[in-house]
Amino acid sequence: MEARKAIIGELIAEIIAVAIIILIGDSVAGMIVLYDPPINPYANAYWGVCITWGLAVTIAIYVTGSVSGCHANPAVTLALALFRDFSWKKVLPYWVAQIIGGFIGAAIVYALYVPVIDHFNAVHHFARDLDAGAAGMFFTSPGPFITPMHAFTDEIILTAFLVLGIFAITEQYNEAAPMANSGALIIGLLVAAIGASAGFLEAWAINPARDFGPRLFCFFAGWGTGAIPGKLNYFWVPIVAPLIGGPIGAAIYQFAVRPFLPKRVAAGMPQRIAADAVVPPVDRVA
Repeated sequence: MEARKAIIGELIAEIIAVAIIILIGDSVAGMIVLYDPPINPYANAYWGVCITWGLAVTIAIYVTGSVSGCHANPAVTLALALFRDFSWKKVLPYWVAQIIGGFIGAAIVYALYVPVIDHFNAVHHFARDLDAGAAGMFFTSPGPFITPMHAFTDEIILTAFLVLGIFAITEQYNEAAPMANSGALIIGLLVAAIGASAGFLEAWAINPARDFGPRLFCFFAGWGTGAIPGKLNYFWVPIVAPLIGGPIGAAIYQFAVRPFLPKRVAAGMPQRIAADAVVPPVDRVA
């Protein structure tokens, strides 16, 4: 009974974590998509968009990290199962919870912005069932000069970098890692840095739930094929690519960096240790 109660709590926490990220992140995307110059508050301040997404991740970690570890990303969950002994029995339930969180977060954003969305679509003559239009604030798509297959490669690389950074930040034997609960802030800055350096490529999904949950909501909210399969049949790219990139980044850290950490070598530790022994839960992952 206690074990069942614990897993239910973890899944609720994952739903809340992703909902927080999407609520804040898609809202800031709405600020830049829906408001034309000169009133667009981020027209000349793209870093503000990136740091807001990063802070969304930080807040999600502080709210839910001590319950579920705040994976909030199927690629992170998969990497933890492969390399840090996270239970494989929890992987699929975590994935489902994360997508539900993305769906709920998008629904809340829609409730906030629906009058502005309708005005934007009317002014620009976007039809929900024909054009993505304002749905661009909810999910990602290839940027200028980027094909879906190039975006697929991009997302593998960027997600690998994300998970590499998360594993380094949350490694207890890494003396250069942030101390105590400041890890949540650094993970948020990592997300912001990825967006600031590569966000224009395809809006740096680096998280299947972050893209597919809102995309699924948009499908049912009237955007239909504009959401799934989306322009250029793009919907599968932010799902598959991060699930490949996450384990690659984790493997790079686990086999190319972690075995050589001086503190760990001095302790004579084996290469693999239990996930719960890595760091305090609130700093575990994002």
